[in-house]
This record gives sequence, structure tokens and C-alpha cells, in this order.
Amino acid sequence: MTALLVLFLLIIVFVVVMLAKTVKIVPQARAAVVERFGKYKATLPAGLNILVPFIDRLRYLIDLREQVVSFPPQPVITEDNLVVSIDTVIYFQVTDPVAATYEIANYIQAIEQLTMTTLRNIVGGMDLEETLTSRDSINSGLRGVLDEATGKWGIRVNRVELKGIDPPPSIKDSMEKQMRADRDKRAVILTAEGQRQSAILTAEGAKQSAILNAEGARQSQILRAQADRESQILRAQGEGQAIQTVFQAIHDGRPDQSLLAYQYLQMMPKIAEGDANKLWIVPSEIGKALEGLGSTMNSLIGIPDEVEGPRTRVDMGSSDPELSEIGSAADEALQATHDEVAAAIAAAQESASPGSSGPSSTPSGESTTPSAPQSGIAPSEVPPSNDAEPPTQ
Repeated sequence: MTALLVLFLLIIVFVVVMLAKTVKIVPQARAAVVERFGKYKATLPAGLNILVPFIDRLRYLIDLREQVVSFPPQPVITEDNLVVSIDTVIYFQVTDPVAATYEIANYIQAIEQLTMTTLRNIVGGMDLEETLTSRDSINSGLRGVLDEATGKWGIRVNRVELKGIDPPPSIKDSMEKQMRADRDKRAVILTAEGQRQSAILTAEGAKQSAILNAEGARQSQILRAQADRESQILRAQGEGQAIQTVFQAIHDGRPDQSLLAYQYLQMMPKIAEGDANKLWIVPSEIGKALEGLGSTMNSLIGIPDEVEGPRTRVDMGSSDPELSEIGSAADEALQATHDEVAAAIAAAQESASPGSSGPSSTPSGESTTPSAPQSGIAPSEVPPSNDAEPPTQ
């Protein structure tokens, strides 16, 4: 009974082992290489596969998906003898599992070494600046060489990318200084161009402003000159009309010698009104002067001693009764003043005639006359002479 149980267990274990050796399941996107007695027999596809136990053996399970391999940085010497570190990334895919198994022992290591040698060959013919700016050309050249070399290994290289190109620290510093200098240069150029444009615009604005100011000054001077000319013309016309009016009024009024004497006496106080006239000397011959005033004026042509006919007034163009009354009052005041002037002239003639009691005279022939309130003449002060006593006031 015990022997039968042990035999049954042995049979079960044998069946399980046989099934494990016979049935093989290959995952999706995988390929299995089968050998029979150490020789390639077949490539199993994905799914359930049956093998001959103890005769067929599954050697390799190959991944058919696209794989990405990143290689560490490798030192590469450029054409100008500068060492740069370049790390690459390879995208490849196994297209022939049999060739990838039997043509190359380790295709990943082979791709890495081939990438390094090809990269040094390509970068060795370029200088540093070209290396830094020619990533696409390096990628395409490296991909072509790798694809051609790995084709017989059953591998297709899809893409090659340069992940980084690192020059030496001293070269980095020099490049940064060069870049900074280039940026400073462009900044200075842009600043100079901005200042140039600003100066040009400022000069244009100043020019336009000067032109407009000059035009404005010219127009102002022209208008001012025209205004002065018209003002002078109008002033001259007004003075001419005033002279004509006065001249016509004098001729219409027919003045006589008494009016001229009155005008002479009116001007005498105005002579003494100045601030500098502290002393006004009235000559003793004032009576003779007044007496001869009429005879002197007789020599003036056109001014008679006596005027015949009625006096006429200048028509001022006003017919208002109140203004007429004011004019009549002015005529009466003028007549009263005329009578006072005539009396003053008569008194002066009496004082100047010989044998009459007049004011005391000085050896120099000058005398002081009493003030005449009617004529507005102030009494004068006569300074004392060296050889005579001062006259009495």
C-alpha cells in the first residue's frame, strides 16, 4: 500500500515535469529561440507553443520592442585639440532574433563601443564651435554608421541623440566672457542708436521750433509795424483836423490885441511853475512891455487892433439848451476876465509913466511889483546888489 502511494506520487511528478518541458507560453512582443541538441531549431512566436521534452530547449527570449539605451559621457577630442564630454542616447529595435542571438554575443555592448568610436571620428573633424552648433549633423552621421553596422546583427537603429556636450570649465568661462562681451557690445550699439535717434529728433524739433518762432516774430513785427503806421496816420490825420479846427475857430472868432495880451499874461504864471524856478525876477520894463505889446502886435499881418462886426463862436455841433446856457455863462466869465486884464494893463501903464509914484527902483534898474491877484502873477524877490541897499518889498 505504501509502495503504490509512492509510485503514484512519482507518476504525478513526472507528468508535471513533462508538461513543463513540453508546453511553453511566449509573451506578446517577445520571440523565443529553440535549440535541438544544441542547434537552432525554430523561433517560437507569442502564445502557446509545444516542445519535445528533453530534446528541444528554449535558449533565449528576445524582446522585440524598441529599446532605449543611455551611454555615460565619453571624452572626445575636437579638431582644435579641446576635450569635450559627450553622452548619447540610442533608440534601437531587434528585427531578427536569430541574428541578434548568434551573430553577436552582446549587442548592447557592441552598440556602445561602436557609438563611441563613430562619435570620436565625426567630432574629431570639427572644431568646438561647430561641434556645439551641429547636433543634427552629428546625430544623422552617427545613426547612418550604426544602422549600417548593426544591420547584420538583426538590429535597427531608429534614432541617435546627443544628450549633452560639455566643454572644459576654462572653455566655458571663456565662452561666457565672449557671450557677455557680445551682449555688452550689442547693448552699447543699441544705446548709441537710441541716443542718435533721440538727438536727431531733438534737433528736428528745435529746428521746427526755431522756424515757427522766427515766422511768429516776423508776423508780429509786420503786424506791429502796420499798427504803428496806421496809428501814426490816424494821429497825423487827427492833429491835422485839430489844427484845421483851431485855425478855423481863430479866424471865425476874429481875435484882437486884447485877446493876445490876455494870452501873454496867462502864459507868465506857467513859466514860474517849474520845480527849478526858485526865484522869478520881473523886469521893471514890464509896463513898457505891456504898453508896447499892442504896438508890436500891430506889425503882425492879419491881426487888427479892433475888430468890426459881431463876434462869432465856433459851432461845436450841440443844440442842447443846457449846453447853450453853459456856453453863455462861459462867455460872461470870459468877458469878466477880459475886463480884469484890461484894468491890469492900465495899472501897469500908469506905474510905468514918468512923474507917477511907483515902486522903489534899484540902481540896476530892477524893481519889485505888487502881486496882481487878477492875473495870477506872484510877487518876485530881487537879490541885493553889491553897491546898493536891498530894495524894500
